[in-house]
Amino acid sequence: MGQVVLISGGTSGIGKRSAELFAAGGYQVAILGRDAIKGQQVAESLQQSYPPTKILYIQGDVSKVEDCAKAVAQTVQWGGSLDVLINSAGRYFEKALEDVTEEDFDAMVGINLKGTVFMTKYAVLQMKKQGAGNIVNISSDAGIHGNMLCSSYCASKGGVNMFTKAMALELGPYGIRINAVCPGDVLTPLTEAQLKQYPDRQAALQEMASVYPLGRIATVDEVAEIVYFLAGSKASFVNGALWSVDGGLT
Repeated sequence: MGQVVLISGGTSGIGKRSAELFAAGGYQVAILGRDAIKGQQVAESLQQSYPPTKILYIQGDVSKVEDCAKAVAQTVQWGGSLDVLINSAGRYFEKALEDVTEEDFDAMVGINLKGTVFMTKYAVLQMKKQGAGNIVNISSDAGIHGNMLCSSYCASKGGVNMFTKAMALELGPYGIRINAVCPGDVLTPLTEAQLKQYPDRQAALQEMASVYPLGRIATVDEVAEIVYFLAGSKASFVNGALWSVDGGLT
């Protein structure tokens, strides 16, 4: 069978679309998510759509260190190796700083930054044994330039970006590459939930898109294709990059 990829947040949005691309590319695909029913449904759909690819769903929460360790261990036991890790699990909300509670902040950083750090830690322990590996972190333009009314999110993604650069230096000598993809707004379930807060979804979407030089926001395909590229051999000398996929916004 092909190489093994583990995708956190692989049951929706960019993570799910990435899982489809890896499955189509002949990888064995393990997806990690919190919702067991949704996870099993996505795994079954992938299995039906991309036979004879092997698909594994793992239930877990990346903000819990023990779940990060478990996810990597289960993947290796199932697939025999761990060649690629995609850190796609994410959380987003918009609040002025004075309205952000400790619980809000802990939840944001727990998933976006802590989850990325500890998924990477346990993946690296395996990848070093193999002498090679590849990690792609889903970050954000907000971790590069900052956005209005989402300081906690910006802080978490800024942390992901600097973590990526630091780990590129640390892991390069072991044959392990690590990069981050930094999208702007993408039409995902998270974005749809944000748009539903407004009385006129289409008007809100148009306003969101108006700041982009290309006049629209990204699709999940446009981001997932970059994730797949960075994880593959054609990007073999790309390491420590913050790859903007934002229509020219930054």
